[in-house]
Amino acid sequence: MSQKANDNANQQHQHQHQRQHQHQHQHQHQRQHQHQHQHQHQRLDDLSAEEGQTAARRSISNDKNNNNTNDNINDNSSSAGECTAHHRTTSDDGVAACRENAAGGAQTAKRLSITYAEAGGAGRRRSLAYSDLMAVFYPPGIVSQPTVTDVPFESAEIQQQQEEQQQLGRLERLAIGEPGMAMASWEPTLERAIKSIVSIKAQCVRSFDTETSGTYTATGFVVDAEAGLILSNRHVVNPAPIVAQAIFVNYEEVELEPVYRDPVHDFGVFRYDPKKLRFMQPESIRLVPQKAKVGMEIRVVGNDAGEKLSILAGTLARLDRPAPEYGVGEYNDFNTFYLQAASGTSGGSSGSPVLDIFGDAVALNAGGASKAASSFYLPLDRVVRAVDLVRRGLHVDRGTIQTEFEHLSYDELRRLGLATDVETRMRATFPASQGMLAVRMALPSGPADGSLRAGDIVVAVNGQPLAGFAALEAELDGAVGGTVRIGVWRGTKAYDARIKVQDLHAITPSRFVEIGGGVVNELSYQIARSYGIAVGGVYVASSGHTLGSGSVWRGSVVQSVGGVATPDLDAFVRAVGGLREGSRVPVRFFELAHLHRPKMMIMSVATHWHAFRMAERDAAGLWCYRSLQGPQPPPISVAPQLASAWQLPASLAPGDSVWPSMVLVDFHIPYLIDGMKSTRFSGPGLIVDSRRGLVVCDRDTVPISVGDVSVTIAGSLVLGAAVDFLHPVYNFAVVRYDPQQIGATPVADVRLHPAYLGGERRLEQGDSVFVVAVGGDQSPVVRRTRVASRAMVNTRECLPPRFRCLNVEGIKLNDQPSCQGGVLCDADGLVTALWTSVSSQDSSGKDTTSMTGFDVSLLRDTLAALASSGAYPDVYSLDVELWTIRAAAARSLGLSPERIAQIDSGSNRLLYVLGMLATDTPASKLLRTGDIILEKNGVPVRDVGQISSTSSADPVRLVVLRDSEEVVLSVPPTRLDAMETRRVVHWSGALVQEPYRAVLEQVRSLPSSIYVSCTLYGSPANCYGLRPGMWITEVEGIPVATVADFIATLRSIGTTSSHYVRLTVVNRNEVTRMLSLRLDAHYWPSWEL
Repeated sequence: MSQKANDNANQQHQHQHQRQHQHQHQHQHQRQHQHQHQHQHQRLDDLSAEEGQTAARRSISNDKNNNNTNDNINDNSSSAGECTAHHRTTSDDGVAACRENAAGGAQTAKRLSITYAEAGGAGRRRSLAYSDLMAVFYPPGIVSQPTVTDVPFESAEIQQQQEEQQQLGRLERLAIGEPGMAMASWEPTLERAIKSIVSIKAQCVRSFDTETSGTYTATGFVVDAEAGLILSNRHVVNPAPIVAQAIFVNYEEVELEPVYRDPVHDFGVFRYDPKKLRFMQPESIRLVPQKAKVGMEIRVVGNDAGEKLSILAGTLARLDRPAPEYGVGEYNDFNTFYLQAASGTSGGSSGSPVLDIFGDAVALNAGGASKAASSFYLPLDRVVRAVDLVRRGLHVDRGTIQTEFEHLSYDELRRLGLATDVETRMRATFPASQGMLAVRMALPSGPADGSLRAGDIVVAVNGQPLAGFAALEAELDGAVGGTVRIGVWRGTKAYDARIKVQDLHAITPSRFVEIGGGVVNELSYQIARSYGIAVGGVYVASSGHTLGSGSVWRGSVVQSVGGVATPDLDAFVRAVGGLREGSRVPVRFFELAHLHRPKMMIMSVATHWHAFRMAERDAAGLWCYRSLQGPQPPPISVAPQLASAWQLPASLAPGDSVWPSMVLVDFHIPYLIDGMKSTRFSGPGLIVDSRRGLVVCDRDTVPISVGDVSVTIAGSLVLGAAVDFLHPVYNFAVVRYDPQQIGATPVADVRLHPAYLGGERRLEQGDSVFVVAVGGDQSPVVRRTRVASRAMVNTRECLPPRFRCLNVEGIKLNDQPSCQGGVLCDADGLVTALWTSVSSQDSSGKDTTSMTGFDVSLLRDTLAALASSGAYPDVYSLDVELWTIRAAAARSLGLSPERIAQIDSGSNRLLYVLGMLATDTPASKLLRTGDIILEKNGVPVRDVGQISSTSSADPVRLVVLRDSEEVVLSVPPTRLDAMETRRVVHWSGALVQEPYRAVLEQVRSLPSSIYVSCTLYGSPANCYGLRPGMWITEVEGIPVATVADFIATLRSIGTTSSHYVRLTVVNRNEVTRMLSLRLDAHYWPSWEL
């Protein structure tokens, strides 16, 4: 479960008619539609005074980043056809007529502030609060009877006709069991209501605005059975692209269309096709906000904590609670009251109806407190109007002046300067109200900027006195595109302000751009309000590959790209279209968390891995894609660039002779394959062949073959490069740049010590060496030290499986300097060993790195093959993991005295088989764990380099000690692929590939050659349980063994969008499961890398 959390104000009553508004963070409110894969869509508002801190909702990788690391770099690289968006139409007459009938129908848009006496009934102020919980079924017969307390509703928004008031009175007497009347029962009410309450499962397929991609469950209920309308929360309907289904109590499933989500308040509407229900016909649950009263017994019915149906009992305690805060930068409701009840809803119950004993919905469950049994419910006043307009196919007008208001009690208002005579008149006009509205914040550049100030007390709107949120919103919603006249009390004087009313939907984004696997959209009113900044700008919802290369993470606002200003999304598209693929350009941005610190970084333009396209939401909630004009292709020929050599002072000798051969290598990964958990790598490299442009670096810098490489030469020339070779056993890789691009820039091949390269000599403990390395700030590091030890490199199996360095001896130094890597050399600058970074994991699964030296003789075969044929050598291995064993232990295992006498006096260790690196190779069938290797091809084995790898395919003659006997074996070696992964297929949000070498050592046998390397948040694979580390063995009962079989079978069965596909999968523990995935070809098309 992931949570939205933030500090919020704890409201305490000092007496019955006074509220003290404290801005201290003391509760943790919890929004509760259940988010799977780290977010069970729970929102928390923690109001603990000691904590005062905000908990973020999610962790996807990160990039959050990218939200990337298993952010899993949300990406769809297939281009989509153009889709024409459908626009809503607005009927002024229809909207006006709707306003007259909405929410009880007793008022018009211009007459919302009449007094209770004018309304002809006992006026009651009403408001709701946030909630998200359920519970077990409340046993009948022990139900506490509701006590009706005379608490006022908000000013006349929910005025009822006299006959409705009388009817409500009769219902209240029936509910409390007044003498002479039969008492109402919860049992038949709940039995009827649960048929109209649905469990919602949804996938947020892209990060967007305040939301991040993922899967979640929630609740909704039918409010119009004929039209197929389901009411739920705004954070369930979601402003982002979603795919959702509703499951009724009889387990019938229907598709949902997210047809409306309110820009501010936490409610939204789904639509389903009633004809798709074949076995039941639900009834509509009435929305009756005016029935909510303090002391009313309620039931919250819905999907609680993933349960299909739970029922929680509660009692309404407050009708005027401030809207909870869920965190800065997250979705937050405001400009409304909330209801509160002492109950304990949890994840998944968001969108549940708050029912009275007659089965009417009096509020909408929305959030709760994590450290108290309190739930918060949204009032239905404005919901009734919106649902009616949606039902009639009309546009829901929403007006705003980009101002947040707060309701303050009269004692606080007096401290703000409210005059006594004004207070007297307001109390007389609104006798049930305990305060008035005041301006909390007017956003910069908004309609009210310069007209309203924080602390202004709202007295009237359009000449009508006003004391509550509902009346204010009704005036704004009815004046979109026009002006309102707001009377405020500021200090000791009254002021009138005429303010233009803006369309709230116009500042709520409904489109986004996918670039390099990331998502950007226009900065919304929700986020602007969180940070107190102006609406507008290009907001990074997910950084992806391209923006991530410039460290432009989620929560940033891009100001310019390549020197072109990007004030809005269209300008951003034009700026990116004017770039050139493969170039490096400046990007200016600021992080919302650090508004005072604008940044400029260098971004690599790499859009060839992903689609560059725009998505726009249509009236049915579907996001339609259209391709965009991306960056121009790179030029065919590039003029050479020149740079002067970086000369080191004589005090850094012998570094001055090595430094011209050192470069910086950067590697960016677009997809998390081959066990990768990070997307950006950097480290030093050595030029070994300047004529061909070959650079050697470690495999912690270039771990896999798929990605973008750049090489920085002489500290100033940045060149594009390509991965040429990955040694499958040793810790080095070779990348290639175009030497024509550097012209006459002085570079030199690194000078390798001939004796050490040939293997005649090697560094031993106590030898004196010089470390020449690259520091963290790219500056040279030169230090004289000694070899501390020489021993086998110990790395653990990683999860997910990835390359690890093994079967090689490493060198440790005394007084190791802090650096990124480099070389070990003698006083003349001749390199004797590589100083590299080795990646592994600790016992808790945390990634670790360590600096280790390796003999330059490991490069011998590769360099010799390049020199003779210009090609890389084939690499063969016995595919076993070796480790050392002492002679004393070998004697105990039956090693003969003659063999012990042959052991070199300088070493008393032998090598034995620690484990198999693959289970289907010849070596795995001939060798056994525990075999002690005595001879190879007639030569005693004393060094791991003799047996770890070879360039020959000839069988190896081995003499091993097994069960106290010497056994002679002829073992054919296995050819290893130097580039390993050559094919990646994306299907339904899963990246599928053939198993790579690191996977083979962690299984006894391969179930198939269809390995799931990664799944993307919000995808069908992520939603329906297809996890990284699984093998697919069958599709619709048809066995599949290879990736080609998998693709051919999918094509043959003709899978289409909205179709379920059955998969048989096997996990790494060899447990077989059957999964069914609901395909989504629109948001998750198939493609092949």
